[in-house]
Amino acid sequence: MVYRTRDGIVPTDLATIFRDVGALVLMEAALLALSAGVALAFGELYVAGAFVLAAAITAGTGGLARKLFDDAPAPRMKHGMVIAAAGWFATAIFGALPFLFAAYLVPHSVAASYVPAGVDYGSSLAHFRSPLHAFFESMSGWTGSGLTMAVHEPTMPKALLWWRSLIQWVGGVGVIVLTVSILARPGSGSYALYQSETREEKIHPSVVSTVRTVWKMFLGYTLLSIALLFMAIRLSDYGSALPTTEVAWQAINHAMTGLSTGGFSVTDNSIGTYDSPLIEVVLLPIMAIGAIAFPIHYLVLTERDLRHFVSDLQTRWLFILFGLGVVALTIQNLATLAPALSLRDSTFQFISALTCTGFQSAPIGTWSAGGKVILSGAMTMGGAAGSTVGGIKIIRGYTIGRGIRWQFRRVFLPANAVVTLKMDGRTLHRNEMEREFAEAAIVTLLWLILLIVGSVLLTNLAGPDFTYADALFEVASAQGNVGLSTGITGPTMPRLAEGMLILNMWVGRLEIIPILVFVRAAIYGLNP
Repeated sequence: MVYRTRDGIVPTDLATIFRDVGALVLMEAALLALSAGVALAFGELYVAGAFVLAAAITAGTGGLARKLFDDAPAPRMKHGMVIAAAGWFATAIFGALPFLFAAYLVPHSVAASYVPAGVDYGSSLAHFRSPLHAFFESMSGWTGSGLTMAVHEPTMPKALLWWRSLIQWVGGVGVIVLTVSILARPGSGSYALYQSETREEKIHPSVVSTVRTVWKMFLGYTLLSIALLFMAIRLSDYGSALPTTEVAWQAINHAMTGLSTGGFSVTDNSIGTYDSPLIEVVLLPIMAIGAIAFPIHYLVLTERDLRHFVSDLQTRWLFILFGLGVVALTIQNLATLAPALSLRDSTFQFISALTCTGFQSAPIGTWSAGGKVILSGAMTMGGAAGSTVGGIKIIRGYTIGRGIRWQFRRVFLPANAVVTLKMDGRTLHRNEMEREFAEAAIVTLLWLILLIVGSVLLTNLAGPDFTYADALFEVASAQGNVGLSTGITGPTMPRLAEGMLILNMWVGRLEIIPILVFVRAAIYGLNP
């Protein structure tokens, strides 16, 4: 089928995709306009101009797509994954514009005023004169990754720091809606995650209702996080010397990026800037909240019953993995750190890695290879499906583990035996278990292949100063949408390596399958 416009004929599938991606871009234009107001509030007139120009271009492009294809058919499930993949890529492209424009519009004298007194470096804004750096920063934000080209965040305009936090916050809600509304199927953590029994005809109505519910929960958690962080920062040695407005600024940004498990920071050394056990303790539950499936949050909040956290399979295993990982990493770090510091740093960094937040409180680049590998494993696994995290997800890992055990069990049973398996409250028959096990294994295998290939390439690109453990860590951080770094990522890294990490972040956010569907659709179309 084709869709006719005044300018020609476009395939119907393509018209539907253009229309819906245009709608996403239009929403981004509104966020850009809002951020222009933030720039004006901070007195950053040149940056405000960059946001206005970016908003105009974004609104014009999105509005044109909406207008040309306004009457295109409603999307079906086959469109959903292409819209998700194309939408995330498009928002990252347009989200890069304020970084790029500001880097050229802000005069050198004004950029120098952003640099704190007494330091011997310039503003990181200059790095964003590179379109690739600007695109990297935007993709990192929208995917909730947190890797950055801004070497010294305090030397950036506050409006751009706000933009980084905002796109991580909005992107966090986006991935929740994507997984629990468009791509989810109850109990599945695998290939079948991208199928839905009841939403093949139209996906919009359920998505709209889900968006409203998720936004209410997310906003409430954010306000609570801001209040807790404000008090913690104010009580810290570092924060006690700051003006109240600056304390509030840092609390707002870190609450937004902590809850969304994004990890962008407005301080020079992430959470390590504070060197405060209190702030780290306050951030632990904030990061954990973002890593728990939001349907479970909904049950807890509506039924006022905390037992749902215990009864949910993914939440139980999340906390089991917290405990096991912290113990293993603490023991590993005892060789180089004092016991108390090893426990403190290992606890914060392992939870930051497993929740895919990426807040950094310790110089991980100086840790042993064993410590880096443990954190790489945590970043690869990630938290719960239906949350803001990246990684393979706990439900996939659990499904594969139970599937392997089930396969061994079948060896000792008669060929005609009726075999069932109970998993997360569901009874699965042989065909169902084989399908779920295979689908979980397929996605996990693809994820790991990409991780290994990427880490081998990065080992050869990063230079002699970095080991394979460093490269594996960096790729796991990008593909798991985490943001922890051993020092490879930065404006001086090879361009090929930077482009590869952009791909890792995009693929990791959408869990590979939508990207493959997107590529297949681009080559062959959406027909069977």
